[in-house]
Amino acid sequence: MSMTDLLSVEDIKKAVGAFAAAESFDHKKFFQMVGLKKKSPEDVKKVFHILDKDKSGFIEEEELGSILKGFSADARDLSAKETKTLLAAGDKDGDGKIGVDEFSTLVAES
Repeated sequence: MSMTDLLSVEDIKKAVGAFAAAESFDHKKFFQMVGLKKKSPEDVKKVFHILDKDKSGFIEEEELGSILKGFSADARDLSAKETKTLLAAGDKDGDGKIGVDEFSTLVAES
């Protein structure tokens, strides 16, 4: 399964393009623009599993840094600051990574 099975190619292009500049990433706006906010809880979980590159059941800091590439291969990596901000927003239990329930909450809050 790929992102384009769940989200529109056009929405992905627009959302990734909107945050192409360094230090511009805003996860709330991104999740809305990419169409994730409107998806069912099951589809949000499918997106989580696509972003969980190592299939550990968590999105760790390294995977968060390349979250945009999970949506579009030619997207940029997040800066260290953007990655830390996203991790802080999503890591509700303080274990340094984002689980599927935390990711679902992060999307729901956007």
